[in-house]
Amino acid sequence: MTEAAILDTGPLVSFLHSNEQHHGWVVDRLRELPPRFLSCEAVLTESCFLLGFHPRAMEQIDAWLERGVIQLPFQFLPERPRVMRLMHAYRNVPMSFADACLVRMSELHPSLPVFTLDKDFRVYRKNGRQRMETIMPE
Repeated sequence: MTEAAILDTGPLVSFLHSNEQHHGWVVDRLRELPPRFLSCEAVLTESCFLLGFHPRAMEQIDAWLERGVIQLPFQFLPERPRVMRLMHAYRNVPMSFADACLVRMSELHPSLPVFTLDKDFRVYRKNGRQRMETIMPE
């Protein structure tokens, strides 16, 4: 079992919104994974936007941040050159800002898988040509 995972928007939103297609799959994975996820502010921004104004969802995210279940170690400014190169390299996919931050996080934390629903992570490569380990539906 992994010590933690890098958390993308999809699993977070799917867990907090029971009508989402992958809600059950995400719930099952969360039972298997340790309660420690690394993420970034871009993922929180996307999640808050997609969840709309759901006070309970926002309270849950806040509680996870407070307890350290979700940690936000990524700082964009020091990583800006690499993030921008990634977005340029994958402009035809296209790569979102949040995805570029997560790929960079995967480079910085090479032992951690990316917990995602986004099939684009099968295309993205860290450090140029290395596939990222992912936790995603088949």
